[in-house]
This record gives sequence, C-alpha cells and structure tokens, in this order.
Amino acid sequence: MEGGLCPTLVYQNIQKMSNRININKLNPAAYKAMLGLENYVNATALTHTHKDLIKIRASQLNGCAFCLNMHTIDARKAGETEQRIYTLSAWRETPFFDEKEQAILALTEEMTVISNHGVSDETYNKAAALFEPQYLSEIMMAIITINAWNRIGVTCQLVPGT
Repeated sequence: MEGGLCPTLVYQNIQKMSNRININKLNPAAYKAMLGLENYVNATALTHTHKDLIKIRASQLNGCAFCLNMHTIDARKAGETEQRIYTLSAWRETPFFDEKEQAILALTEEMTVISNHGVSDETYNKAAALFEPQYLSEIMMAIITINAWNRIGVTCQLVPGT
C-alpha cells in the first residue's frame, strides 16, 4: 500500500461521468491483471518521488483528470512540493528537477507519446547511463502501467475525486 492508498480500493470504488462501461465490474479478470501490474510497481525499488513523477507526467500528457487528481494528492502527502507539481509540465524550463528525474521525465514523455517518434537513442541512453538495468526496467514498467490506467480512465470517463 503506497502513500496510504490501497490501489485495489481506489480503482474499485470509482464513479464515472457517463454511462460507459465499468471494466472492474464487467471484466474482473482483466482488472485483476491491471492491479497485479500496479502492485508490482508499488513493490519495486523505485523511489516514491520517481513513481509520482512518472504517474503525474504521463497523466498530464494523456489528459487523465482522474489519475492526475489521485496522484498529485498522493505526491503532496508523500512530501512533493507544490512548486514542482505545478511546473512539471514545463520541467525542462526549471531548475527544480535533478539529472535522474529529468531522465525519467524524458523517458516518460517519449514512451507515453510513442507514436510520435518512438523512444530516441538519446533519451534511452541517458536513462541507461544513470540507472542500473533493473531500476531502468522498473521505471519502464511504471510508465507502461500508468499509461494503461490512463487509457482506462479517459476511455471510461472516470470522475476525479471519487
């Protein structure tokens, strides 16, 4: 249980803005698989800050209000500053993020909007130079997982704050 919130409870007790399907109720096996990914990410060696930056930045890019609301609240509870949260979408223009965080944010952006140009060698090699292979694989799995949750949230029109 990361940041005091149990992913199972958070994602199971959500409301929708429309009459779109509730994947948890209609396809519990698929939902359970998603929760397995979430639980895997929560059990990795990734720092809370790294997980939060990945979740917030991917959710910004994907326009998932439900996930943005949840993960910015979690980040603040974990000690993330409002200044960093507010400027995250312009992280390249600030002095607030260290070299490792910048590498994570660049990789998050390229993996999230992968159809633009894939993941560049420059971005991948920068991350690979800063992180051990296991940690890098955990970063990548965290990015993949939040992108999947974002697609559920946006497609099913989940209501922020529920």
